[in-house]
Amino acid sequence: MTRLNFRVEAKASGSRARACRFRTLHSEVETPIFMPVGTQATVKGVKPEELAATGANILLANTYHLMLRPGAAVFERMGGIHKFTSWEKSFLTDSGGFQIFSLPNSRTMGEDGARFRSYVDGTEHLLTPERSIGMQRSIGSDIMMVLDQCVPSTSDYSVAKAAMELTHRWARRSLIAREDSPQSLFGIVQGACYEDLRRQSAATLSEMPFDGFAIGGLAVGETKAEREDFCELTANLLPEHLPRYLMGVGTPIDLLEAVHRGVDMFDCIIPTAHAQQSVAYTTEGQLRLERGVYKFGEEKVDPNCSCYTCQRYSRAYIHHLCKASEGLGSQLLSIHNLHFYQDLMRRMREHIINDTFAAFYREQREVLVTRDRDFPAKPTKPKRKPREAARQRGDYQLIESTQGFFSIGQCSSGEVMHSFVHPDEEARLLYAEQSHLSHRLREGGDAPLVLWDVGLGAAHNAMAAIRVYEGLLADGHTGLKPLHIHSYENDLDSLRLAMDHLLKFKHLWHSGPTHILRKGEWSSADGRLVWKLWEGEALEQMPQAPAPHIVFYDPFSAKTNGPMWSLEAFQKLYGLCHEQAAEIFTYSASTPVRASLLAAGFTLAKGRPSAAKSDTTIALTPRMAQINSFQRELLDQNWFGRWERSDRPYPENLDAGLIPWFLGQVRQHPQWIRTPS
Repeated sequence: MTRLNFRVEAKASGSRARACRFRTLHSEVETPIFMPVGTQATVKGVKPEELAATGANILLANTYHLMLRPGAAVFERMGGIHKFTSWEKSFLTDSGGFQIFSLPNSRTMGEDGARFRSYVDGTEHLLTPERSIGMQRSIGSDIMMVLDQCVPSTSDYSVAKAAMELTHRWARRSLIAREDSPQSLFGIVQGACYEDLRRQSAATLSEMPFDGFAIGGLAVGETKAEREDFCELTANLLPEHLPRYLMGVGTPIDLLEAVHRGVDMFDCIIPTAHAQQSVAYTTEGQLRLERGVYKFGEEKVDPNCSCYTCQRYSRAYIHHLCKASEGLGSQLLSIHNLHFYQDLMRRMREHIINDTFAAFYREQREVLVTRDRDFPAKPTKPKRKPREAARQRGDYQLIESTQGFFSIGQCSSGEVMHSFVHPDEEARLLYAEQSHLSHRLREGGDAPLVLWDVGLGAAHNAMAAIRVYEGLLADGHTGLKPLHIHSYENDLDSLRLAMDHLLKFKHLWHSGPTHILRKGEWSSADGRLVWKLWEGEALEQMPQAPAPHIVFYDPFSAKTNGPMWSLEAFQKLYGLCHEQAAEIFTYSASTPVRASLLAAGFTLAKGRPSAAKSDTTIALTPRMAQINSFQRELLDQNWFGRWERSDRPYPENLDAGLIPWFLGQVRQHPQWIRTPS
């Protein structure tokens, strides 16, 4: 018997979905359940009585934030968080582990805990498992979470394993620190996207006397498919007789998919965060109410909804409030979205109990991903042209691969952009993911992350970066670091040709590329995501732009575009960014290119393989090489030996008088001193 008296009441046929019931210190809870996020002991813009009216039963508050302000003494004096907030039902408190994870440049991790500086007053704190539990006991929450170490789900195996093992040690310390408190305590399964680590973590924690288990380390970088696979795997490994909680997830379709896979409890900021972006979730799909099509909408937000907002206000009024940036608009949409989430949980529970969930799941998978059903936004159809003109523009032509995807080829050289793998996939793997762009953006702050996109082409790499930023917002991440993208291109016909064939290049279904071609610049509504075009010779344009933190270096090859792969080009690039902790990512791994980067001053690491190459190249500035914060695999003496034996140790067009200097620069590079044989 656990502190929660948890019991499974029904299981769905053809699914792992289940309806359960448990009792906290303050309320009886029916699952599936969604917990609105009240980080600072309040859900943004929604009063406790309004929350209760939506059907909410448990609120989530955050230990990290409440420890810094108002502090343990206030909760102890006021008699706990329930009296402090006038919320009579249950509270779950997160431990602060995710918030610590979100501040990678402002904290240090150790066996004892996480040391960080307060964002409130700059004082230094050490958050240990014991202090986290002590603070949660002072808060008086019904369910406490252990302190865990969260790492990106795309982390290397060794990093994920070390974080998992530390989480296990902290879990044991958290159980001891709880002592005889009547509050429930959940363990957190970690292991990133590695099946053996997830199995090991679930097995280890299941042997400890927790009252429930959370699935942690998801929604932090993995794909939607990976999230669903590892959610199902982990839920299936956890004890049947205890609750399962998927942390930080998600959209309505995410909740449906996770309930189908056996999860009972959820939390996320999406209902209120998306309300601030004028998004409403309804039984007919998602609406974006700032769109002009709703200006005269007399109907309520959701014709099937009984919430306070839908009973009183029209789509037209909500549209007006959103366009006028009035706070009431996001407040009313927050109430509606929270009510919709609670109603979705209620409907899922009814279908599980009635054993009709499988059919409900199939139906709602279509409904919940529908956007603006009555007024769908569609990309502009390209104008029909004669076949010859439609498939060629200037020096570029449309190429269909044997796998069925389309690329852009250069007529004069015969070279094809992304000829072996789908260009969207290559942009994601070699550039957006490998640069850890998602992780860097989640570090937050007001100073922009500057990304140079050298070789705009058909804009696959730039759009991959934009999709990362917008995807984080869609997943409910707030406080992202601004992203400024600077694209360099001397011939825009490749992008224009792709825009002529939008149905074949779906990555361009976005307002950004149109603005880039018409105005040379695009920015998001809040101005924190900016994309600027530098048309002309890149090496001439670069000094006018701010120094980069990340460079996607993707011009045509040295055979076609020799100047961009020359020693002079890399020396200029080094001169512009060497004072930054910066990285350059490129598909080339040729010996002359790598040697030129070394001679220019960069430190080199192996990049991910591509379809045509066993590995690619990452160039690090001295500051980044010293930090090596992403644990890049630096080139070692084995590569150096191959370079010494190579018949192409320097670029073919290198001036003969520079060859001795060039060879000396490579041989004397500090990389060979730092890197063991």
